[in-house]
Amino acid sequence: MSVIFRRGLLAGLFTVALAALPAVAAPFALTSPDFDDNRLLAQKFAGAVQGNAACTGENLSPTLRWRNVPPGTKSLALLVFDPEGRKGLGVSHLVAYNIPPSATGFAAGELTQGKGFTGGKNSAGTQAWHGPCPPPGSGFHHYVFTLIATDLPPDALPAGLTREQLLEKLDGHAAAATGLIGRFGQ
Repeated sequence: MSVIFRRGLLAGLFTVALAALPAVAAPFALTSPDFDDNRLLAQKFAGAVQGNAACTGENLSPTLRWRNVPPGTKSLALLVFDPEGRKGLGVSHLVAYNIPPSATGFAAGELTQGKGFTGGKNSAGTQAWHGPCPPPGSGFHHYVFTLIATDLPPDALPAGLTREQLLEKLDGHAAAATGLIGRFGQ
């Protein structure tokens, strides 16, 4: 058997072996063109509350994109939570759910406007994006964006659920989750 024939035979067998392997699904992923994971959020994404010196931004929600939603997903939920807020008790900045599985993201400002989702109640008492307002001198806070794929239809949950109430309702209905962290400080 010649060397060239053996190499060709091995290459052919390798190709056949690769083709026989099961396809690995690409991971469910959440990204933003406005910030990289565990990087700083721009000032414009911070909250804008008159009379609150810690709210120094424009309250513009960042652009978010996701891909590879798991098969069988009937709706998505998006939470944004600051675990360092309120001196470690945490602050909920967004509770959004009943997002159709066909959606692939939110443009800048859409979460602020309440478009494309059912709004739950965040810590500020609103049903839309409430940007970061960490107190000066409290260091950088971590804003955890969590996207959850569920088996609930996109009209299953009523408006106004808190983060905790939503997590209770999603218990047993979550199929997968992905996340992204933005940091912000004064």
